[in-house]
Amino acid sequence: MKIAFLYAGQGSQQVGMGKDLYAENEAFRTAFDSAQLSFDYKQICFEGTDEQLADTRYTQPCMVAFACGVTAALAAEGILPQAVAGLSLGEYSALQAAGVFTAKQAIELAAFRGNAMATAVQGRECGMAAVLGMERDALAECCRSAADKGVCEIANYNCPGQLVIAGDSAAVDAACEAAKAAGARRCVPLKVSGPFHTSLMAPAGDALAERFASEQFGEMQIPVVFNCLGRAKTEEETIPALLEKQVQSSVYFEDSIRWLEQNGFDTVVEVGPGKALSAFVKKTAKSIRVLNVENLESFHATVAALKGE
Repeated sequence: MKIAFLYAGQGSQQVGMGKDLYAENEAFRTAFDSAQLSFDYKQICFEGTDEQLADTRYTQPCMVAFACGVTAALAAEGILPQAVAGLSLGEYSALQAAGVFTAKQAIELAAFRGNAMATAVQGRECGMAAVLGMERDALAECCRSAADKGVCEIANYNCPGQLVIAGDSAAVDAACEAAKAAGARRCVPLKVSGPFHTSLMAPAGDALAERFASEQFGEMQIPVVFNCLGRAKTEEETIPALLEKQVQSSVYFEDSIRWLEQNGFDTVVEVGPGKALSAFVKKTAKSIRVLNVENLESFHATVAALKGE
């Protein structure tokens, strides 16, 4: 068995995520509590409102705290990945699992990233939309056709038939209309607070580059499949530069799944609320078995499945 962990990104958060694991699992608790932030992220994560948790400044550290807790809980059971990947924000959790960041560092960096991304487009009307049933090149042309309305770019290549566009609201709306006219099955507006993974996030990339200059990056212990590459990095490519690029560039998640399949991975564990990444894997690589951890029940089920119990 060759196991990879996949870490969910923003949009899958749920109030109460991790509360049952926190109560029952010491390893989860220790990793989750490791950061020091200017707000009570445990309270927001376990007891906050949906609106509060959807604010990217809070979503990001809460999601990473949950993921670090699950990684620690699985490790305490002797379950370790042989490669990792994460969708957008999930890349920070993946890097923590790979030994690049401590749990404390990953949560605190996620809080910094969330604030930088919220600040980058403050006061600008922006949006994101999932486009279903369209090829990459055809959708890129639809985005170009909306250029007179503002910025609109492909932000996510999630799986065959599911792409995400983002940018200025008027341009995203125009690109959606063009996509539907060109044969897209559906365009679904997403409830997010910014045009993530587009050039509009350049100020956040600059802020991250400045922050990374004072961060200690550990040695990567296992391969990380990077969002902006859709593959593992080469020796010449540096993690700080890739993370700076990631926030303002497309996420090649479908390509990342294909890289795992081509490199012999037959099992993935999705870490995070919901099963969005599991769905992407099933649509991209049918040979890969998919498990998930989103609460105490699924944690026990996944541990039992991986131990053959």
